[in-house]
Amino acid sequence: MSREKINSLNTEDRQEEIINHILKLHNKNEPLDMDVTYSKGVFYKNGKVEDPKLKFDLKPVTDDTVQASSNNLPLEDSSIQATMFDPPFIISGKLKADSKEGSNIIAKRFSSYENYDQLKEHYSTTLKELYRVTKDKGIVIIKCQNTISSGKQHFTHFFVLQEAMKYGFYPKDEFILASKSKITSFGKVNKETGKLEGGRWKNQLHAMKTHSFFLVLEKRKPRVDYTFDNVVSNETRIFDNPSKPWNYRTTDAR
Repeated sequence: MSREKINSLNTEDRQEEIINHILKLHNKNEPLDMDVTYSKGVFYKNGKVEDPKLKFDLKPVTDDTVQASSNNLPLEDSSIQATMFDPPFIISGKLKADSKEGSNIIAKRFSSYENYDQLKEHYSTTLKELYRVTKDKGIVIIKCQNTISSGKQHFTHFFVLQEAMKYGFYPKDEFILASKSKITSFGKVNKETGKLEGGRWKNQLHAMKTHSFFLVLEKRKPRVDYTFDNVVSNETRIFDNPSKPWNYRTTDAR
């Protein structure tokens, strides 16, 4: 009898399956201890993923959710084995609430940030806090998605990995969820005409992001050296400051 093969790509929009695969591979098949952005508990509604023991949210929706920010948790150091962190990924600007009908569809459906710097601040400070409360060899699962803001592509998953390593996490695994949703920043598809209606973008400069990442971070000494200080061909990658993207310096390798 062959064992189930767990793949990193899920094309059926089944995020519960990804979470259970992560727990099976990296948490001895034990349930999550906490979710720091619980909201309505979407991951757990159908019963396929066991409800976490601790539920936190900045604006609680359920009666059993404790009000707390993900970057300031009322917990002791090194007290949690497995955590889910599913923060917003949308940049909506200042006009989310006042935007016209049909625009900012995703921002109205999900929580959002005013600008990308707010996103980075929240993600980074939460990773620092989660490192504090996570047990040695405990894990954090973070769901994130690359985004486009002000016509610029932001590789959020790279930022998350960079910040996680800065605080001491070891990036242990990644899973990719392909979404079947037709809602985009270009609007939504009219089922009768097949055309996009509403939306903020008129000209497309980047590919639409229809996938998200589930990154698995472990609190342990890294098993892989991710610094880029080696000489490759005639270039050296300089990574002196983990908080900044790497630079390239041409060298004479002769």
